[in-house]
Amino acid sequence: MLALTRTTLAGLLGTFGVLAVAAPARADAGLLADALGPRELGTGEARRADATGAAAISLNPAGLALNRELVFEGSYGYRATDRASLVGVSACDSTNVAPGCFYYRYAGASPELDGMELHQRTHVGGITLARAFGSRIHLGMGTKYINSKGAAMDGSEDRAGFNWDIGAVFSVTDVIHVAAVGYNLRGTHNIDIARSVGTGISLHLSSELRAGFDAVWNLDTDGATGRYGGGAEYFIVSSDGRTGYPLRAGAVHDVADGTFVTAGLGMAGVKYALDVGGRLQVRDGDELQITASLRIFGPRLQ
Repeated sequence: MLALTRTTLAGLLGTFGVLAVAAPARADAGLLADALGPRELGTGEARRADATGAAAISLNPAGLALNRELVFEGSYGYRATDRASLVGVSACDSTNVAPGCFYYRYAGASPELDGMELHQRTHVGGITLARAFGSRIHLGMGTKYINSKGAAMDGSEDRAGFNWDIGAVFSVTDVIHVAAVGYNLRGTHNIDIARSVGTGISLHLSSELRAGFDAVWNLDTDGATGRYGGGAEYFIVSSDGRTGYPLRAGAVHDVADGTFVTAGLGMAGVKYALDVGGRLQVRDGDELQITASLRIFGPRLQ
């Protein structure tokens, strides 16, 4: 089983690489909305009710309080359609009473529009904090400084300033978690930094299998909005119980941007974890994004 898993990992990585080189350019992909790690990408972006570690930064700050660990994470993503590079580094500590993350993210892209090449870049740095109230209620908030240039050719959408996110996770039972999140609620805005709200449900079906279903809506658009995703993760554990191999799959439908399939896998040990995830557009476009990350763990408490 473990040999088969390693072969599958190598095969998927090779397939992702070929697709990333082959995909053509596209000019309308947002940058901040795509700053997701490989675990979130692989499960159809559906982890708002289960967003531990660095996933809490993008999806739901309240998720930091769901476990107790110290983890450092670095990630790199590439989107061939607009030649975007997506970089993230973070340090998250949930072993104390008030879990928190410090993080930095960079997104740079060179899309083509009407035969002209644009240059876009976004820097984001911030802090995310959370708190558990008993075993069932988890609340979180995040503040970030954003410096964004190039969202519009004439510079009218260039922005620099602060913004805020808030979130909650409710553990209805040990199996069912539900989430509610608000993004970019007060502060700097442009077409890529939109006020949005999201919700999600996570099902811990067994120690090896979990599934999730999420939705998010853009509050700043006058057009159609709604991004819906679902996915699952199955965790294969080695015979000695010290290494695991998560397998992930999902799908996303955006009423404005089209339909996507997602997949991912990884290898997790006691001290480190490697993950890779991808999202491929299969309807109304040809976007492809691949992201990989390395996590290094410190103390992990029960």
